[in-house]
Amino acid sequence: MAAVNGGVSFWYAADGVPEPGPGLPGDRDVDVCMVGGGYTGLWTAYYLKKADPSLRIAVLEQRFCGYGASGRNGGWLYNGFAGRAAFARRYGQQRAAAMQRVMDEAVGEVVDVTVAERIDADLVRGGVLEVARNRPQLERLRAFVRAERAYGADRVELLSAEEATDRVAVAGTLGGCWSRYGARIQPAKLVRGLARAVRDAGVEVYEGTAVGAILPGLPGTAHRRPRAVTPLGTVTADHVLRATEGFTAGLRGEKRTWLPMNSAMVVTEPLPAGFWAETGWQGREVLGDFAHAYMYAQRTADDRIALGGRGIPYRFGSRTDSDGSTQAETVRQLRAILDRFFPAAATAGIDHAWAGVLGVPRDWCATVELDRSSGLGWAGGYVGSGVTTANLAGRTLCDLVLGRDSELTRLPWVGHTVRRWEPEPLRWLGVQAMYAAYHAADRQEATGRATTSPIARLADLVAGR
Repeated sequence: MAAVNGGVSFWYAADGVPEPGPGLPGDRDVDVCMVGGGYTGLWTAYYLKKADPSLRIAVLEQRFCGYGASGRNGGWLYNGFAGRAAFARRYGQQRAAAMQRVMDEAVGEVVDVTVAERIDADLVRGGVLEVARNRPQLERLRAFVRAERAYGADRVELLSAEEATDRVAVAGTLGGCWSRYGARIQPAKLVRGLARAVRDAGVEVYEGTAVGAILPGLPGTAHRRPRAVTPLGTVTADHVLRATEGFTAGLRGEKRTWLPMNSAMVVTEPLPAGFWAETGWQGREVLGDFAHAYMYAQRTADDRIALGGRGIPYRFGSRTDSDGSTQAETVRQLRAILDRFFPAAATAGIDHAWAGVLGVPRDWCATVELDRSSGLGWAGGYVGSGVTTANLAGRTLCDLVLGRDSELTRLPWVGHTVRRWEPEPLRWLGVQAMYAAYHAADRQEATGRATTSPIARLADLVAGR
């Protein structure tokens, strides 16, 4: 078992979990209020302040900046975004391609800001390596490569088993693919650096300030402008922007907006030089696979393996975890994946385990919106691809607030409408059945099937993907 379970995440282990900064000192009146101090809220504040230094901007965070997914994720800065196939079907291939192009560019944008703001996030631009370990996974990998090349011939490189193993020696690899649009980061370092940058720019950041409700502006009444209501006071603004991702269900009236999906991680003790000589991973690529219940991993700056997966995917009633603690069964599942992928690490200790929640819309498509009549806006529903997508969301919200007609504001996720999740117990039953089916499909495919399990295809229908 893990030496530490919870403590928000391993990414805070070296310096300790931050103490929340000053809370809201009472009622405030500003131009823009961000609800949520993760990547989305901070990026939006950052770009708004850069564009117009005179803007009065407040960020409200219930604990400390980076307490949520921004400080707990797997450290994949890459160009994937939630819903590309759905956007292509609904809005056309050309508009989906425009979204993909700006996502590709967003990887470099984040890298550039870390340099400009002197943020040390252990960033290495080694790309994204994904492997297949059985024939159905290899079939899906090849289909993925074909789909990627439809958005540009040089987007992804198809690798033989030998070529993939030369990069990272994952046991049982039958093939792989590599994309240059990716980098490894230490996520808590990125969010801490970004929080410092927005504070230095003059943004008001209030931590330990939980927002209970976001109320729309009502023209013609005493409350014509929107408000964020907290126990410490109310913030009134021209625009109140929700950036709460997996914690959205905790806001009044938002219980069924996005489902808080759990994802968990473990990290090994530092591994010796002999392990890395055998395994490779010299390029520090982020690593994934093509299982239905997929894994994601990185080689950390201090030579550990940090590896994640879904574990127990959802808690009844859209409840969230307690400071990152996760179940013993989830730790055992992730340990088993680690041992299958890297048998040479079978004796390595697990130093830390933790979990977090990510926001999942009913159609699995990320969205950005600003309703000028109410003054309310939001961004999120990243389905686990939020490290880069949040940067694009921040720049898009910036343009929307400033009234710019830009390439970003014309992207198909802006104003995309999503129906709400089913009430309980249907929501809980559906998610449990979906992931039970994905795990069953993975077990079936591991026994020698040549094609994707029909159980997984049924799960996709249940999921609404």
